[in-house]
Amino acid sequence: MPFKTAIINSVWAASNLPSYWRFLNVLPCDRRPVSSQNQKLEGLLRANERTAFGKTHGFAEIKSHADFKRRVPISDYAGFEPWIRRIQDGETNVLTSEPVTHLIPTSGSSGGRKLIPFTAGLQREFNAGIGPWLIDLIRQFPSILGGRAYWSITPSLGERSSEPSAIPIGFDADTAYLGDKRQKLAEAVMAVPANAHRAPSLDQFRYQTLLHLLLCPDLRLISVWHPSFFTLLLDALPDHWNRLLNDIEKGSPMTKPNPGRARELLASDPVDPQLLWPSLQVISCWSDAAAALPAQQLRRRFPHAFLQPKGLLATEGFVTLPFAGKHPLAITSHFFEFLDDRGTPHMVDGLRTGQEYEVVLTTAGGLWRYRLGDRVRVTRWLGAVPSLEFLGRTGIASDLFGEKVSEEFVVQLFSEIFNRTPVRFALLAPDRDEEGCRYTLYLEGPTSSDLTDSLERGLRRNPHYAYCRDLGQLLPVRLFEIHSRGYESYIERQSATGARLGDIKPAALSRAPGWSQILQGRYADPVLC
Repeated sequence: MPFKTAIINSVWAASNLPSYWRFLNVLPCDRRPVSSQNQKLEGLLRANERTAFGKTHGFAEIKSHADFKRRVPISDYAGFEPWIRRIQDGETNVLTSEPVTHLIPTSGSSGGRKLIPFTAGLQREFNAGIGPWLIDLIRQFPSILGGRAYWSITPSLGERSSEPSAIPIGFDADTAYLGDKRQKLAEAVMAVPANAHRAPSLDQFRYQTLLHLLLCPDLRLISVWHPSFFTLLLDALPDHWNRLLNDIEKGSPMTKPNPGRARELLASDPVDPQLLWPSLQVISCWSDAAAALPAQQLRRRFPHAFLQPKGLLATEGFVTLPFAGKHPLAITSHFFEFLDDRGTPHMVDGLRTGQEYEVVLTTAGGLWRYRLGDRVRVTRWLGAVPSLEFLGRTGIASDLFGEKVSEEFVVQLFSEIFNRTPVRFALLAPDRDEEGCRYTLYLEGPTSSDLTDSLERGLRRNPHYAYCRDLGQLLPVRLFEIHSRGYESYIERQSATGARLGDIKPAALSRAPGWSQILQGRYADPVLC
């Protein structure tokens, strides 16, 4: 098995060499990044001149970036939603000349969900970012070729979209992002099979994942998104330890008997995971912003492994990748623009070290001058390509574990839930106690028995919130009943932090915890404080 694994890993690595060399070729300190970006834009425009969107915006007349800026407005998802509905209804040649193979759900701002068109061209653009990252990682840690990897799998928990659509919504497996050949190679060396996402419950998903991981003594690479995803997985080990050892020794419906591995594990300790996978080389996960503390906790559990901060990757596109110890722009993936604080768009050569920008994408999936909503800072450079630090989402949003709860979405939920209720003050904010993290609704006004259930259902329309809930990263939403002076107390708290009284506006969402210490009232249900 180790020899076979090394061969498959090597073939997969070789398939990524062309994208690695293309990326490397763009880095030198000359005009190559700008030239590469102009070629990317030109190719996308010419390929999509005859689409409905291309005709509407006069793609055939666009000869430069200046023309592109004049004819195509910068837009968020709301601007693309009518076009995507046409795709969902079965119309072709709408945003792209290439067929849309899937609509990928992700969280929205003004609504609970966005559907992002996925095409073969967008798949190639993702691979253009994955390839350089993977080859650079192998150059640093060549021994990872000799073992298997755990790529985090999104559990579906038996859910299927019942929404009418002529285009499939979502992928059957996360590895589908890679394409047919790369998908098969990746799945051949995955420590946990891709079909694990079909587990009927979260407990079974975690158990199956742990079972397969423990059967993998040659585990070399772990790639997850939020570090708490893997931390929660490890926390479940002691409770299932005896059953896991029994299934490893005698076999299970999912695995063959392996008494030798069971004996090895019997001498290990489920609370010391580094003993379970002594060959582990790299853990790749988020480590910026709200993920910084959980990443440190995960690093302490695996002191022998290198923790690599992930790049900035969204459902809509590939923005940065880990490369040579930095996080350069995925310059060969999409056409990029960056908005400064005045809203002025810049190409890559207009960026300045230390300055902050909002990312704007143009992709082969049909997003044209799309406001991604991610804010970045230029920290340094790799040749002529900027290295970017992810700072967070633009606007007011709460994102502890990747749930991406935005104020626009919360405002919409409040309007639905309280449309006939005289509420004086309502605020949703993250909260933490001895049980864990959750969101609390601070409410001054009439309550009902199903209020928190209604809010929980509404929040779960955001797939990222639902995902964090299903994983146990977030506990169910709860209610704090404010007795009086809700808005007044809110104003006093905000002004105490230095905000001018005249600039303080009502907010539906706060990213700050601890409002139970500021607002006068009590939790509607017993909690540990």
